[in-house]
Amino acid sequence: MRILGIDPGLATMGWGVVDMVGGNPSYIAHGVITTTPDTAFPQRLVSIRRDVEALLSTYLPDEIVFEELFFARNVTTAFTVGAARGVAITACAAYTNQLFEYTPMQIKQAVVGYGHAEKHQVQQMLKMILRLSEIPRPDDAADAVAAAVTHAHAGRASDQFRMK
Repeated sequence: MRILGIDPGLATMGWGVVDMVGGNPSYIAHGVITTTPDTAFPQRLVSIRRDVEALLSTYLPDEIVFEELFFARNVTTAFTVGAARGVAITACAAYTNQLFEYTPMQIKQAVVGYGHAEKHQVQQMLKMILRLSEIPRPDDAADAVAAAVTHAHAGRASDQFRMK
């Protein structure tokens, strides 16, 4: 099974692809989709949609997992990132109905074993779990890989994380 993980963002949207091989996640690729603030907001969303569609046609994932958004303060950021997430979800929903989501705490718990782990702890565990020579960079891509690994480990319990 091939899993595409997505860490939503407007300026930087991370993505990571892993395969489940013999019950273990195997690293395939990672990267980011970027847009610039000097581009009009609607065009940034169009660019994100186009780039997500390109990822889908390149990697042909069986299942797609999103990190849920968490914002404590900045409402404006929440709306723009939410719009970018919505565009990515729409592109993915047109591709498959196998869409899942996990909170940042669930991802940290699955990868590190502690829901309040620091970002560098998650990245070090990813490096170990996937037997990588270095940590996926930038952080947004590492977060997306972590989401994919979380889903890979969810197994039969993954259905409870299906987007509704």
